[in-house]
Amino acid sequence: MVQGSNNYTVMVVDDHHMMRLGLKSLAQSASILPIDWLEAGNLGDALTTYAATPGIDLVLLDLNLPDSQGLQGVRRFLGQFRAARVAVFSATQDEFVVRQALALGAAGFVPKSAAADATLRLIESLLQGSMALADTVPQSGFGGLQQGDAQAPNALRERTATLNPTQLKVLELVLEGMSNQEIAADLKLPLGTVKNTVS
Repeated sequence: MVQGSNNYTVMVVDDHHMMRLGLKSLAQSASILPIDWLEAGNLGDALTTYAATPGIDLVLLDLNLPDSQGLQGVRRFLGQFRAARVAVFSATQDEFVVRQALALGAAGFVPKSAAADATLRLIESLLQGSMALADTVPQSGFGGLQQGDAQAPNALRERTATLNPTQLKVLELVLEGMSNQEIAADLKLPLGTVKNTVS
C-alpha cells in the first residue's frame, strides 16, 4: 500500500489503453478489495513508476509491450526489483510460457480471456499473498506446483536464469512452432546463430 493510503495499490502495465481502463472499471464496479490503480503503457515507464512509488502491492504485466517482448519483461522487472509482486497479464495461455513466467518469479498468471469474476478472484488472491493461476491455464506437468505454493521450484528457476534474452526469445518462438528460418527472419539474426541457439 502506498504511504498515506489504506487501499491496495495495483499497477497495470499494458500498451492498450482500453485494456487498462476496462480492467480498472471492472474492479471498481465489482467493489472488490479497495484498490488505487496506476498505469503504464510500456516497461520503461512501469520501472520508473515502480521506483518512484513505494508500496505498490501488485504489478499486472503484459508480455507484449513496445519495449519488451515475451518473458524478458518479467526477467527485467524482477531483476531490477526483486521484492516486486509481479503477475503476468496476457492473452497467451501456453503452458511453457506460464511455467517459465513462474520460474522467473512471477506471482501468478492472469489470462486476458478469463471471465470477469475469475479475473477479479485472481487479483484478490494475488493481493492476499497467494499464487494465482486461472482454471483455464493448463497445470499438467507443473511438477507439483500448486496455486498455494509460495514460489516456483528452485531448480527450474535456476535453469531459466541461465538463459540470455536471445535464448529466451528463440525458445518462445520454437514453442510457437516456428522454423529456424522463420525465427532468423523474425529476430533479424543469422540462421547459423539461431541453429546454435536452438541446439
